[in-house]
Amino acid sequence: MKNTIAVLAFSSLLTFSACKKTENTASNTDKTETAKPETFAVDSVKVNDSIMLNDSLKLKFSSRMLVFPTIKDKTLLDSIYFGNKNIQDFSKNGIQALVDKNKNEYFNNVKKDSKDWLSDVKYSQEWYSDSGMNMKSNINDYLHIEYAWGSYEGGAHDNYGFSERVFDLKNNKKLVLKDITTMPENKLQTLLMKNINKINGGATDDKGKINNSDMLLVEVIPATENFYFDEKNLYFHYSPYEITAFAAGDITIPVSWEELKGTLNPEFKERMKIQ
Repeated sequence: MKNTIAVLAFSSLLTFSACKKTENTASNTDKTETAKPETFAVDSVKVNDSIMLNDSLKLKFSSRMLVFPTIKDKTLLDSIYFGNKNIQDFSKNGIQALVDKNKNEYFNNVKKDSKDWLSDVKYSQEWYSDSGMNMKSNINDYLHIEYAWGSYEGGAHDNYGFSERVFDLKNNKKLVLKDITTMPENKLQTLLMKNINKINGGATDDKGKINNSDMLLVEVIPATENFYFDEKNLYFHYSPYEITAFAAGDITIPVSWEELKGTLNPEFKERMKIQ
């Protein structure tokens, strides 16, 4: 009788243990199945530094670069950091080292180039190199980054410019115009000329605002790959001298989704929820 009770008790213990293992396994399976994807993250590094080349000439360097710890695809990262070739380390420390390297190269190059003319600089000047990456939006896994730069190395005025890039985080690539619209180039050019004054570049004279079209340097406005978009429009961004005089500033021309109706890529249209 005692042996029978012992066997029954042992059997119950095995059954209980088996149930616990099954529960634990199910619990672990649930945890695996409900694990959430890594949340998109962005960080940044920056450098601000200056040196005096002589009593009259000061050099300033400033740079801000974004860091994307959750982006792992190297081809995509190479495209994001397109202005800096052969980067191997995309971590925050790696990008910080890159910015420091760029700073040292700028100072050393100007020092080297200035040997023949530095003694001729008699009045106070401040030369600079400034660059930055700004995340403008991340809509429906379309990441828009604006790259801006400015510099002054003598002359009548400084120079500056912009590069707009949109990255498809679902497909790990830089977006190109044909991913958005199949509209022929000549028809896009017509729309760009039609819409050139919709967003004023900020130029004025004693009579007030000057239209962008009044300062055009080209007869045809190219449909550049320097574009971005939001829920309403596709925007083409032009740096000074690209299509207008420097005084016009940088020019942004919108083209509405309605104007591109019938030419939009179906996948893009669906992801952006364009009616």
